[in-house]
Amino acid sequence: MRSAAASLRGLRLRALRYGPETERLVSEALARDYWTAEQWDSYKANRLGYLLHRAATRVPHYRESWARRRSNGDRASWEYLENWPVLEKEAIRRNPRSFIADDCDGRRLFHVHTSGTSGKPLDLWHSKQTARSWYALFEARCRRWYGLSRKDRWAILGGQLITPVTSRKPPFWVWNAALNQLYMSSYHLSPDLIPFYADALKRHKIKYLYGYTSALYELALHAPGAEIRALEMSVSFTNAEPVFDYQRRAIEEAFGCSVVETYGMAEMAAGASACSNGAMHLWPEAAVLDTLQVDENGPSTELISTGLLNADMPLIRYRVGDRVTLGPAEHTCVCGTTLPILVSVEGRADDVLFTKDGRRVGRLDPIFKADLHVRETQIVQEALDLIRIRYVPAPDFSPHNGQSIIGRLRARMGDVEVLLEEVQSLPRGANGKFRAVICNIPQDERRSRD
Repeated sequence: MRSAAASLRGLRLRALRYGPETERLVSEALARDYWTAEQWDSYKANRLGYLLHRAATRVPHYRESWARRRSNGDRASWEYLENWPVLEKEAIRRNPRSFIADDCDGRRLFHVHTSGTSGKPLDLWHSKQTARSWYALFEARCRRWYGLSRKDRWAILGGQLITPVTSRKPPFWVWNAALNQLYMSSYHLSPDLIPFYADALKRHKIKYLYGYTSALYELALHAPGAEIRALEMSVSFTNAEPVFDYQRRAIEEAFGCSVVETYGMAEMAAGASACSNGAMHLWPEAAVLDTLQVDENGPSTELISTGLLNADMPLIRYRVGDRVTLGPAEHTCVCGTTLPILVSVEGRADDVLFTKDGRRVGRLDPIFKADLHVRETQIVQEALDLIRIRYVPAPDFSPHNGQSIIGRLRARMGDVEVLLEEVQSLPRGANGKFRAVICNIPQDERRSRD
């Protein structure tokens, strides 16, 4: 019954993400892999000009901002991106609907609520056309680069609960027939349960994996190696977290396939994926990227993005919240593509938390997916049985919201003491971000649980 429900949901997602134009969009994206710099400049200039004009004239937030500037004597042209201020997440959080173009029917847009890796909840909207453009890029530069398609059977290790975390009896997954997807809970990856996961991968004839790096790593550590390698999986795609060398080695050894890193976000404000050479290539169709220098002695800069796909909720010079190192402008990868290089991404290395029964929980942001009236959150593990949640409340926050947070955390971590700590602000690091998840368990105790 759970799989049937998941498949019905999958039918809706398939209709949103893919359509009769998908194969054309994929082919066009693959052809653009070899474009010259001049072709890309022309493409992005045309799209950017349209979006800036639309944002300034049809989107309430920007239109009102430009009206105030004009009344104060500012005659700067909105046709030039450098004349636009940096957009902060807080502005979107305060009034997200003011970023929707006024000629759009909001009922026909797809709504996404996400806490993101920074712990700040955001409400976002996009059209079917935008979704299909984004997923065509993923199809082209993730699956097709590795000889795969959306018709292949695949498994994802994600942050949705399939069954209560206290359950010790499989299945801890559901089969989504509409997307050929085995959705596997990342909350039951304890050493004694992982063999069940391996058996499910075998029974469903999974061809490739996709998931949080920490979850794939945990699966790799405890999966029966011979059985997993016998599946002859093509590739393991990682998302949402960086890939450290020790994790890459363990995953490649366990699954007998390459680890491919990807980069993206719910805002669709930037995207990248690794080629067969291991270089991360940006998707130029997704955004015009700008940077702000944050360390004059280092190569990394703060990423500022203007999304090119979503014309119904455009984000102009949006501060993504990640620190990045970009490759040289004129560079051709040995893989043959001319797509720009993303050397590294900083700021997404959330700590893994540990449970008393031996599990590692790598992502907890789904706890805050629903509107719980919090502005920012931070999860701190003080001990195996003690979790502290620091939060900055929104005006409508209530004790009921606090109890909901505690309940959802326990549903994933098991029987732990949860302390709610209201704060006015959360501490930031040198890059201006705060860590959404912190584990204070000593390293020697962590190693003892491997």
